[in-house]
Amino acid sequence: MNYAKLLTAAAMCTGLALGTSLPAQAADTNPKGADNHFDLQAHRGGLGLTVESTLPAFAKALETGVTTLELDLQITKDGREVVTHDRKISDKKCADTAPVTPGDPQFPYVGKYIKDLTFDQVRSLDCGSLTLSQFPGQQSAPGEKMPTLAEVFALVDSYRASQVKFNIETKVEAGAPEQTAPREQFVAVALKEIKAANMQPRVSIQSFDWGALRLVQDLDPQIRTVALTNKDFLQAGKPGSSPWLGGIDADDFGGDLVAAASHLGFDAISPVHGTPQNGTVVDPGYTPYVTADMVNRAHEAGMQVIPWTVDDKPTMRALIDTGVDGIITDYPDRLRDVMAEYSMKLPQQFSLEPGAARL
Repeated sequence: MNYAKLLTAAAMCTGLALGTSLPAQAADTNPKGADNHFDLQAHRGGLGLTVESTLPAFAKALETGVTTLELDLQITKDGREVVTHDRKISDKKCADTAPVTPGDPQFPYVGKYIKDLTFDQVRSLDCGSLTLSQFPGQQSAPGEKMPTLAEVFALVDSYRASQVKFNIETKVEAGAPEQTAPREQFVAVALKEIKAANMQPRVSIQSFDWGALRLVQDLDPQIRTVALTNKDFLQAGKPGSSPWLGGIDADDFGGDLVAAASHLGFDAISPVHGTPQNGTVVDPGYTPYVTADMVNRAHEAGMQVIPWTVDDKPTMRALIDTGVDGIITDYPDRLRDVMAEYSMKLPQQFSLEPGAARL
């Protein structure tokens, strides 16, 4: 399908415990923004199924049936947003086609930071033809460009998927700020596009850079904020505050994620599921980070817990048993299978309306 043509046509430091990932009863609370449905989030559109962060990936997620499209934003040199994860263009994911202007000194564009390229330069790349060997079932989408946020919104509208939500990450690189646009620009551009599409009620903004989330809180309090993190980014036990935590020091909260995020008033936390992050509960040496204790305390503080990125069914089951509110996954089809095992309500599967062009 030619999606471009289609779119143009249409203080909580007590009670800490080591915890395990064994089944446990979650707290009987209803955090802000919760709708009592398990949140199946398709990571970058479900990159285990389709090349990541492309319109065909998001379309496949809608057809598979997900609650939320999880996606990332980068900002170009001329201040435009593109939906993509990497701050530096990877030759494993994108290929140059031709220079935007004859003799363009920036060409080739692969290998350069998006913040140093214009929107037109970035959009000249083919980011759909290459597949990743670690995702053997990943389908290509030859010729696809990095979409804009408006194009993703329009795609979802074309499927009449009015209940599908968006979890948008501002990819601020707080640990190396020279490699991305500043947080103020990320937030301003994201909020502009969200408001233009009237998507505020359906959007969460997530970030490892908690300073960006604090800015969202100031500029548009109705938009939900989600604190991404892993244990390393908290930098607990180290001198000074982590550059990722928006000005607070995790040690002031006993190094505890829930206490720190609750202090800043975030609506949800999104921690890595465990270490190593590509490990599973059946692997020797795997240590869960998300535990029933963490989930219970987050719920007591009015926050949801949605861990990332979980691709195997045993770990999905273990996390559901802790009481998490959702899971971010590269394989939404696998998570649907696990949800069915638990007799959970499955997200609706969508298709294009009859008569919609398939080119």
